[in-house]
Amino acid sequence: MRILQETSLAAFHTFGIESQAYALIEAESVDDLLLIWRNKQYQTLPKLVLGKGSNLLFCDDFSGVVVLNRIKGITVNETAESYLLHVGAGEDWHGFVQWTIEHNMPGLENLALIPGCVGSSPIQNIGAYGVELQDICQYVDILNIDSGEVSRLSRKECQFGYRDSIFKHELKETHIIVAVGFILKKEWDPKTTYGPLAELNKTTVAAIDVFNAVCRIRQSKLPDPQVLGNAGSFFKNPVITQSIKDALLYQYPQMPNYKVSNLEYKLAAGWLIDQCDLKGMQIGGAKVHEQQALVLVNTGNATARDVLLLAQHVVNAVNDKFGVLLEHEVRFMGASKETTLSEVLA
Repeated sequence: MRILQETSLAAFHTFGIESQAYALIEAESVDDLLLIWRNKQYQTLPKLVLGKGSNLLFCDDFSGVVVLNRIKGITVNETAESYLLHVGAGEDWHGFVQWTIEHNMPGLENLALIPGCVGSSPIQNIGAYGVELQDICQYVDILNIDSGEVSRLSRKECQFGYRDSIFKHELKETHIIVAVGFILKKEWDPKTTYGPLAELNKTTVAAIDVFNAVCRIRQSKLPDPQVLGNAGSFFKNPVITQSIKDALLYQYPQMPNYKVSNLEYKLAAGWLIDQCDLKGMQIGGAKVHEQQALVLVNTGNATARDVLLLAQHVVNAVNDKFGVLLEHEVRFMGASKETTLSEVLA
């Protein structure tokens, strides 16, 4: 455990907006986490566990302890059919994906260059280019901060949904993810039907080809947080009923839509925002990215309020034009707890 002397959070979340914490501590083990939670100095203070802070906006100074999860380690077992990987929550996600490709264990290549740590991936059920975390997650190990016990949830028990899981709900305040188990089939089935990956030849493609293609696509479409602070996709792709989809398609025949179930369809939030001519729209130091309307960026001097006002402007514009209410995918953190756009601007 290492207590950092600095308390600025700007370097610990990818928006890079200045905010302060009461204390900033690195935890490298389950024992470190328990020491922090049982420390009398911190017991009554709110606590927030962070990986890379890649899906978070601090809306205010945080009045509690920010804990940086740095639990590392990758172990591999195998069966005749699969590789079984046990990975510490503090491992860098993209670094882990790259490691699996280098060690000839394909299956994660579609999820390359997603920012964050391994421990954050089940919370959002991260996904890209036709693959979601739930497709390759075998289990998640969690620490009960009250009892001090570590237990294991199966994939089913994680209650994965679209950018959703049990870790956003029932276990949000009581448990910390300490490791994730992955199952990668030795008989590799490349996922190349989604978007630009369809240009790859499925009969000859290798995992490294998919990995490189995903990296190129993401780098061409998404701004580098080291250059322009951002948290990736700011809004979820909305899911609507078939009747609403049909009505919208009558007005907008070119509208992208993807079937989720017999009664539900997913729309592309970026397309909806783009149709409102919002690319380049700026409030203070916050801007809708010129190439990818789904991303809000910090041009260098944005405040949290700039981002919030811009996000609300986007929500209002899309709702006025399409009658579809966007939800933010990025987590909003208030002074002591997580909040929402509607709450923070009330």
